[in-house]
Amino acid sequence: MNYPDNLKYSKDHEWIRVEGDEAFVGITAFAASELGDIVFVDVDTEGESLDQDEVFGSVEAVKTVSDLFLPVAGEVLEFNEGLEDAPEAVNDDPYGEGWMVKIKINDASQLDGLMDAAAYEAMLG
Repeated sequence: MNYPDNLKYSKDHEWIRVEGDEAFVGITAFAASELGDIVFVDVDTEGESLDQDEVFGSVEAVKTVSDLFLPVAGEVLEFNEGLEDAPEAVNDDPYGEGWMVKIKINDASQLDGLMDAAAYEAMLG
């Protein structure tokens, strides 16, 4: 599987791509493959400030529903509305079109506690 080097990864299988003091968040290719075909992404936290590891939404696959956890504290600025009509983008392009939320980072030092691609792959075994 593919784990881009320009991202940071959480133990809960979310990724974060930092751009200045904002960042994009989604789930990893591993998480997407484990969930199976994703049919719905539910994010109702737009405009809210959340703590690190707090639930920002959920993703529904054919067989299960899974919570989504914010890798760092921040304000949810935007939900990827493209997922409303095409939730399968999470499976097809998890690091591109399948991003879920854009956030404003509250505490950039929390990024230091996340894994790089090599550490994430090692965690998966």
